[in-house]
Amino acid sequence: MSDAPPYRDPSLPRAARVADLLSRLTIEEKIGLLHQYHRPVERLGMGAFKTGTEALHGVAWLGEATVFPQVVALGATWNPELVEQIGAAVADEVLAKHRADPAKVGRNVWAPTVNPLRDPRWGRNEEGYSEDAWATGVMGRAYARGLKGDNGSVWKTAPCVKHFVGYGHERDRGLASSDIPPRALREYEFAAQRMPIATGDAIGSMLSYNPVNGRPAHVTPLADEIRTWTDDEVFIVSDAYGPKMTVTFQGYFDDLLTAYVACVKAGMDSFTQDDDDPEEVLGILRTALDQGLLTEAEIDTAVRRNLHVRFGLGEFDPEDPYAHIGAEAVNSPEHRALAREAATQSITLLKNDGILPFKAPRKIAVIGPLADTQLKDWYSGTLPYAVTARDALSERAEVVHCEGVDRIRLRYKDRYLTVEPGSGVALTAAPGPAAEFDLHDWGGGQHFLYSTATGEPLNSTEEGVLTADHLGPRMFDPTDMFLFAEREDGTVALHQLHPNDRAPGGKWIALDGDRPVLTTDAAAAAGFHFDLVIDGAEQAAALAADADAVIAVLGNHPAVNGRENEDRAGLELAPAQDRLLRAVAGPNTVLVLSSSYPFAVNWAAAHLPAIVWSGHGGQEWGNALADVLYGDRDPEGRLPQTWYTDAAELPAVTAYDIIAADSTYLYYPGEPLFPFGHGRSYTAFTHANLKADKANAAPGDRIRLTAEVTNTGDRDGVEVVQLYSRQLESRVKQPLRRLRGFVKTRLDAGETRTVAFTVPVDELAHWDNVTGRMIVEAADHRFMVGRSAADLPLATTVRIDGTTVGPRDLSRPLSAVANDAYSGVLWRDESPATGDVIAADEPGAWILLGDCDFGGAERGKSGGAEQRHSGGAERGKRGGAEQRHSEPGYATVSARVAGAASRLTLRTGDPRDGDVIAEIDTPATGGVYDYTEVTAALGPVQGVQQLYVHFEHPGVRLASLAFGPDGTDARP
Repeated sequence: MSDAPPYRDPSLPRAARVADLLSRLTIEEKIGLLHQYHRPVERLGMGAFKTGTEALHGVAWLGEATVFPQVVALGATWNPELVEQIGAAVADEVLAKHRADPAKVGRNVWAPTVNPLRDPRWGRNEEGYSEDAWATGVMGRAYARGLKGDNGSVWKTAPCVKHFVGYGHERDRGLASSDIPPRALREYEFAAQRMPIATGDAIGSMLSYNPVNGRPAHVTPLADEIRTWTDDEVFIVSDAYGPKMTVTFQGYFDDLLTAYVACVKAGMDSFTQDDDDPEEVLGILRTALDQGLLTEAEIDTAVRRNLHVRFGLGEFDPEDPYAHIGAEAVNSPEHRALAREAATQSITLLKNDGILPFKAPRKIAVIGPLADTQLKDWYSGTLPYAVTARDALSERAEVVHCEGVDRIRLRYKDRYLTVEPGSGVALTAAPGPAAEFDLHDWGGGQHFLYSTATGEPLNSTEEGVLTADHLGPRMFDPTDMFLFAEREDGTVALHQLHPNDRAPGGKWIALDGDRPVLTTDAAAAAGFHFDLVIDGAEQAAALAADADAVIAVLGNHPAVNGRENEDRAGLELAPAQDRLLRAVAGPNTVLVLSSSYPFAVNWAAAHLPAIVWSGHGGQEWGNALADVLYGDRDPEGRLPQTWYTDAAELPAVTAYDIIAADSTYLYYPGEPLFPFGHGRSYTAFTHANLKADKANAAPGDRIRLTAEVTNTGDRDGVEVVQLYSRQLESRVKQPLRRLRGFVKTRLDAGETRTVAFTVPVDELAHWDNVTGRMIVEAADHRFMVGRSAADLPLATTVRIDGTTVGPRDLSRPLSAVANDAYSGVLWRDESPATGDVIAADEPGAWILLGDCDFGGAERGKSGGAEQRHSGGAERGKRGGAEQRHSEPGYATVSARVAGAASRLTLRTGDPRDGDVIAEIDTPATGGVYDYTEVTAALGPVQGVQQLYVHFEHPGVRLASLAFGPDGTDARP
């Protein structure tokens, strides 16, 4: 290595090697590394390099690969060690495909997804591990660790977590702002994102499409906080077409030059833009440099992070430690076995009245639209094979099967819509088999019409010709789905659904003679009669009546009614599936749900003897299901999110402040259908003797808790022992319970085992708006152990000797976003580059700034209106030895405002009826970023008070308040 340049010497520190190579690059060569497709630099031996291979639960979009269960199903395993093994297997398959086509398959992988499953209606629910932020971090870290496969010097792949930040809605995802107050941001959103980055298991992060507090995430200053979580480099990439979206769709910037400069300055290192054509992006960056809008130092910073990834992957090393991994890794026997194990551990028994495990039924009716198929989701490879429920159960018993869907004809007057294989669709006079369609209902009014002649769905070509001769549905931009619009004359018009509104030639089926055509004119749509050929529910009921056991396999289609680009409206089963379930229901019926998300199956929970759930389980799901149904394996899955009884129990899907919205299991006060962490076993467990190793603890300490778990049944089983905590007193609202640890353990019949948990006291911290930092508050914490968030029979209390927060010091400006409660306001950007403010969104909006010390009075132990939250519900008086004399009172208040004219009324005690201490008439300013300061006299007020700011009119933005004896001292 003596003749090699330093960047080729693997014995040197990586940072030194990166710096050496960076110093050898020209500015043009540097710019060429800031796009997803790096330009090669042949003179230095740098080949082409591509960021971004999708590897969410297997290698996606690159042909056949081992298809592991969906991520939500992996979350249900509650087994990070297993998830790490899957990550390692996926990394091997990425390497194999990279060797076969290095230009197309890069080793920088975009996985795992670490957005917490805040709302089960989110279209991408299938991609997340858990509703709990900490558990999301644990599982995401495990998958990233497996993907990275660090042998001590060279990574197998370079995983980037996604998406940063506050991404959990699909409708208008590029426009609807995720408004996130500081507490929810740091305690929930950041908590899910931080762990894989902080541990070094993920090397980077992908930005999200959504605005965050009014500012596109692609230019959020919050990205700077990612880099405070680790001392290593963090590589930040854009989502596909995200940079340009800030101009073309979001309209946040006027031109691409301004937008792309802002992206780089905000910390983005790589443009995933314009697919494999980097020229426009690179030209704009070159112009920005020429005009002095970007400096070479800023370019160097982004280039350094790109090079860090390439060096981490061993590109410039003389040997490849993974050279032995080849094509044989793809769908290897070991990976097939791992896929089966993952599917098995994900299967969750929600209810069982004793019908399971099966006791050798002679004949099983396997019924439903998912009984004999395994469906591919968007971020999946092509299934090498698929073992369905019908396949696997047929090896154990006589199986009778039907999908249970209606077969219909579409009649227009006296003619029938008929599929002519190879030549499209036409009206014919004879109602033969080619005029029959199987009608699949996937909820949300969305249907497939599968031709019995071709077995494929009614669809249209890119030219707008109606057909049914290609495999469907299309995943990201499907055209296979139809909505039905009933007409007054009893006929039905067929509306071809285009989620992205890109219908070639139209959306409604009309007629041109005997040929159906597509039109945008709903009035021109043809009206069809639906003639029933086979009643699917009746057919299924007849099969069920003659069977010893009935397995109804229902759920969702991953490309329909809840997917990327589409949130669900509700939680109910598809109407046709609900009708089918009721038709086959009986004392021997087991409902098996295979779905990307929870359902409100209230009727089934009340009337059926057993309910089983898993996410879509990949190629081995049928075998895994049979193993569990027959009791070869204990059901090990536990719910990674709450199952609610109705969507009415949920706030808006864009309500990101889980604290104010009382959402997720942490704050939800109601009784769910099935709680977070729920899952039954075929045996019984008891928990006993919960002990903590200390009665008092302080920041920096670690609390060790132990409990005994006993298998009291007559068969071996698996238990997931879960530890939760609840802070019993606080200045602010706290969760009702929060997961702090879990242990998955297998116990023989009659066996007792001691399980242990370690809780760092520092992890009990919450964000404090008064001090603007994470604090561990002085309080009692109750630690609880049990089987789910709603089944916690054991408890013990530890006193935490933490911080007692004093009142707000009014000698410093008060940030409006650091409020403790609010109504009718939005979080918005203070400027395009940095800062957040509060914007009134409706007349009468208000914010609360609690515990403001106005001085002028002696304060005792229960001073002012300082009620404390206890466990998020109870309230009591504030304790602590905080007696002191306050500073002298204040005479003026100054508001830093922008936007529309309004009046701010400051009250104490209540936002509408409290004592008025100031009124500030704010003028209209030149724009929402043009701030002015308005000062008003402050009426008589002293002591510690709850301060409310009431906004008379919407449109005004408040950045801060400042108090002083006169206007000169009131400036922020």
